[in-house]
Amino acid sequence: MSNLKSGELMRMAAEAGTAIPGFNIPYLPMLEAVVNAIKDCNSFGLVMVARLEWEKFESKSPEAVAEEYRKFASELHTRLHLDHVPVIDEDNRRVDYMDIIRRAISSGYESVMIDGSHLPLDENIRCTKDVVEIAHASGIPVEAELGAVLGHEAGPLPPYDELFASGKGFTDPEEARIFSIESGADWLSVAIGNVHGAISAAARGKAKIEARLSLERLDQIRKRTGIPLVLHGGTGIRKEYVIESIRRGIAKINVATAIRQPYEASLAKGTIAAQDAVYEAMLKVINDELELKNSAEIFKKK
Repeated sequence: MSNLKSGELMRMAAEAGTAIPGFNIPYLPMLEAVVNAIKDCNSFGLVMVARLEWEKFESKSPEAVAEEYRKFASELHTRLHLDHVPVIDEDNRRVDYMDIIRRAISSGYESVMIDGSHLPLDENIRCTKDVVEIAHASGIPVEAELGAVLGHEAGPLPPYDELFASGKGFTDPEEARIFSIESGADWLSVAIGNVHGAISAAARGKAKIEARLSLERLDQIRKRTGIPLVLHGGTGIRKEYVIESIRRGIAKINVATAIRQPYEASLAKGTIAAQDAVYEAMLKVINDELELKNSAEIFKKK
């Protein structure tokens, strides 16, 4: 598996009916604990950083995360992924996303994400195509997003049951078909009831909404796209929905809040204590919630 690239690994996961979890790094010291837990579980996962994590937390920069990752990386268990780089960010500001993507490619990221989900369909396609062109030139797969996975916006969300019943922001299956063909994206993040963890200072420590998923919507999207699908906001979704969504085509699932909050809650006791809290949270996520212990064996068969 040591020579397999992220795109091939994701396709293998989709074909095997399993998923590759991605773990966000808002604080650099978390990275060592994240990689150690993945290795100790004989699992396979992506180490990730999103733009908001160096803007609003303490991961410093994509270059800093790449440098830290190289200290602990395991070819048999991990790859480095650039998570959410929005075209329009959570504060409604335009982002120089192409510059960030180029920096990540230069720093050794093995897959990247462009998030144009808050744009009209045609503009999302255009921005994604621009990123695909430069990433594919370096042999790097691109994740994109269609539909609005809520949670990073300023202010409180509407009641979750109201959101779910309305389908507000859910990925449209026919738009997903068009998007997958015209954008050239390799992986597609979908909105099917999942929500991001809050990032505002007032809300980031609070318990996350217990979300559920529209599995019927997921089936419709999978049938129309034929590319690996991604579930953002994996923390807090009821386990039965997560496991079934993987069976139905989710090949990557993002985890952030479940490992960030233990780190923050333990930091007053020192960095080592905080790292230990992340490690224990990782074991729970991999072994119990996602049931992905020994998942690295799937990719060794190639």
